[in-house]
Amino acid sequence: MPRYAKPALFVLCCLPLLWLTLRAIGVGPLQLGPNPVATLIHALGSWGFRLLLLTLCVSPAAVIWRKPALLKLRRLLGLFSFTYLTLHFLTWLILDQWLSWSAIARDIIKRPYITVGLAALLMLVPLAVTSTDRWLRRLGRRWHRLHSLIYPAAILGAIHFWWQVKADWREPLLCALILASLLAWRVAYRHRQTRANRQRTPSH
Repeated sequence: MPRYAKPALFVLCCLPLLWLTLRAIGVGPLQLGPNPVATLIHALGSWGFRLLLLTLCVSPAAVIWRKPALLKLRRLLGLFSFTYLTLHFLTWLILDQWLSWSAIARDIIKRPYITVGLAALLMLVPLAVTSTDRWLRRLGRRWHRLHSLIYPAAILGAIHFWWQVKADWREPLLCALILASLLAWRVAYRHRQTRANRQRTPSH
């Protein structure tokens, strides 16, 4: 893998946030529209989920193209996904709800898409915390089991995305189809691995 791959990916992952920042401060003709807070919340959530899907795409791409070096990009994508989703949550918490804990509690209880989205984000917290090589060595096999939480988190994220869209459902549908394809590939790949391991195991 070229040395510039990670720095280039880092810059690319920063671009949506830069674009949103420029729109927020009104640089040039860029604006956030009549409801800037809602625009920020939606955009940050959308980019966070897109990056989460890209994170899930890394393993299939590495296997299909026989490029295991691609796996080195997975952590960076995952952390950027978590960053955007955390900003998505904090923007709703601070700029939309103004840290009114009673209003926040009512929204979480009365709006299922918020409950589901919060559950998805909470699943990603331990993944972000244990994303370092030190945690990988410390947890061993448990690290892989822990990081499989990305799959239910992605499913809940897709449900959250679908439920909160009021009119244009094209992007949530596309994301759901991509996620379903990635999960189907994962199941098939694990099945092939299990079968291959059984064939290699000598019978007694």
